[in-house]
Formats: sequence, structure tokens, C-alpha cells
Amino acid sequence: MARPPRFDAQQLLDAAVRLAAAGGPAAVTMSAVALEVGAPSGSVYHRFAGRPALLAEVWLRTAESFQDGYFKALEAGGDARQAGCAAARHVVAWSRAHPQEAVLLLYGAEDFGRADWPEEHLRRADRGSRRVRACLACLAAALGAEGRQAAERVALAVVDLPLSLVRRHLRAGDPLPAHAEDLAEECTAALLASLPAASAAVPAGPATG
Repeated sequence: MARPPRFDAQQLLDAAVRLAAAGGPAAVTMSAVALEVGAPSGSVYHRFAGRPALLAEVWLRTAESFQDGYFKALEAGGDARQAGCAAARHVVAWSRAHPQEAVLLLYGAEDFGRADWPEEHLRRADRGSRRVRACLACLAAALGAEGRQAAERVALAVVDLPLSLVRRHLRAGDPLPAHAEDLAEECTAALLASLPAASAAVPAGPATG
């Protein structure tokens, strides 16, 4: 029977997350990841073709983990305002549960070398981006948000505002306060209150495949 690999891809990605959270994307190198887990460099190259593929997987695993819960919050049912508030709470709750990964999301894909990513990773990233845009458009439609300014209000309420709350604490190195989810929800509800729809459900967004 073949002996299972001592260092699997998820262990190596966990190490890369720790390095990126501590030192930014530049700290994630093949040799640094190997050193972090006590593996030979060949173990990292065996699972990732090179640093661009490693960086892509670090970013995509983090972003997709966040997005999965975000989409579920938006599509969980109830009226559109409740869905928007649930999504805002998810931003904070996920960041509280995954503080190192949340630090990574303060960067962008470009900081993780998107320009050099293999084609398969670019396709994954683009699918995720399209689904985010589609879900926000569905929410805006359910809220009766017509026109660019109203759509900007929705994006501010359910994306930018809760992220700004998380960002301020993470950059200061402070834990998120116990009231952060409630505060995010209250602010999101206030921004959405002026939009006309009161009970429209949010339709499910498109699949990512």
C-alpha cells in the first residue's frame, strides 16, 4: 500500500495563508511555504507548478470560502432587505471566524499576481466575479433599486460598509468587537430603508459552473 503524502495541498495552503497574513503576498514563496511546514521544497513543487499557481490557489481558496457563505446569506430566503442584512452580518462573522483569511481579502487578486496566473485559475476567478455581480444585481432588482445611484447604495450597504468595519479593526491588529455584526446590520438596514421594495424575495443567482 502506498504511503499517503506527508504534506497535502491543504496543509501547504494553510501555511501560505499564515505567511500572507503576517507579511503580505510577497511573503508567500515556494521555499517559505516549505520552511513553514518543515517540508522539502520538492513537496511544494509537487503540488503546485510554480509560485503563480500557489498564489492563485491561496487567493481563490480564500475568496471562494468567503463567497460561498455570502451567497447562501443572500439566497437564504425572506425579503430582500433581510437578505441584505444577512449578507452584511456574514462579512463580519466570517472575518471573525477566519481572521487570517480576512487579512488576505484586504488585498486584491492583483496583489497575488493575477497577471501571471494559469488559465484555469483565471477562469475560476472570473466565474466568481460574475456570480458576485449577478447576485448583487438580483438583490438590487428585488429591492427596486433603479438607476446607478440606487445600485451604488446597495453595493455600499452589503459589501463596502461591512468590509470597512472589518478592515479598520484588522489593520489595527484588534479583534472584532462583539457588537460588530449588529452594527453592520444596523447600518446596512438604514441604507436600504429608503429603497421601495419591502418584501420581494431575492432570486437565486446563477451557478458558477
